Amino acid sequence: MADPARAKAVFLAAARRAGFPLAGVAPAAPVEDFPVYQQWVADGLAGPLGYLADRRAALRADPRHLLPSARSVLCVGLLYNSRGPARHSVSRYAWGAGDYHDVLRALLQSVVDEMKAELGAFDHRICVDTAPLLERSLARRAGLGWIGRNTCLINQPLGSWFFLGEVLISLEMPPEAPPPDRCGTCRRCIDACPTQALVPAGNGRYRLDARLCISTWTIEQRGPLPPEARAASGRLLFGCDICQEVCPWNRRAPFTLMPEFQPLHPDPDLAELASLTPGQFRARFRRTPLWRARYSGLLRNAATAMGNSGDPSYLPALRRLASLEDDAVREHALWAIRRLEAAA
Repeated sequence: MADPARAKAVFLAAARRAGFPLAGVAPAAPVEDFPVYQQWVADGLAGPLGYLADRRAALRADPRHLLPSARSVLCVGLLYNSRGPARHSVSRYAWGAGDYHDVLRALLQSVVDEMKAELGAFDHRICVDTAPLLERSLARRAGLGWIGRNTCLINQPLGSWFFLGEVLISLEMPPEAPPPDRCGTCRRCIDACPTQALVPAGNGRYRLDARLCISTWTIEQRGPLPPEARAASGRLLFGCDICQEVCPWNRRAPFTLMPEFQPLHPDPDLAELASLTPGQFRARFRRTPLWRARYSGLLRNAATAMGNSGDPSYLPALRRLASLEDDAVREHALWAIRRLEAAA
């Protein structure tokens, strides 16, 4: 068995060489925040995010449910912030050409390979986003940052524009200490949220009500959105970064140099999107996060954004969308047409 301190040093060096600005160790033990998560689910705040409240929910109580031999959880953060236009309709994490799941998994595998070359064999499991883990809670326990009022993990010098990843590992390593919460009395994210999706949880803490979140509506919600959600979405096409953009800790956030995350489509042309065929949608977005919205979802969102634009030049594109068979796309297009015609 490798010496715990040496094993940790090997991990941190490998993570640094792989390009992770954040890296730390949490114990593979019951997760302190699990009751908070349970209450969030019980209160119905997951909304349409069924994958966060399904039969796998109980697995999030302890990472050893995923790897019984786990002794430590290696937590990393990969910067995705890139230089893009001031006005954008796509969430920053989805600007690039690469699928971040693939990028993180490959980098974490390189870390594991380097560790095994130095330390010998051990059990491990790489987890990226889709595994039933409370990632932010583990990252906080590993010293990567605190969980802010916007419910994002915030690192004091580097901000919050990070993808999180984990490796469950059978090696014992000394864990980090969680950093203090440095949100103070700041309410900028709460006050800036256009749909009041950040709701009080008591003791000065806040929770995300996914039922009110623009990111949920534009990425996860299927079918037509209620009219109030359409108007509140503004010109956002995929996701929403408002609560991070107003955060003071992101004022000096660094930019990534990774080519996979450089901006390709931060603000797509809405009329062009409305003209895409399913095949064109697949060719353009298959390996990007925008694939998550699906073809009908992206057209629905484009119709909503055009309706909120106040620009009557979008009417021909909207009439095309209104002729499609998809109920949600057609309903949103007709809503947008009425909205633009009423404003003319």
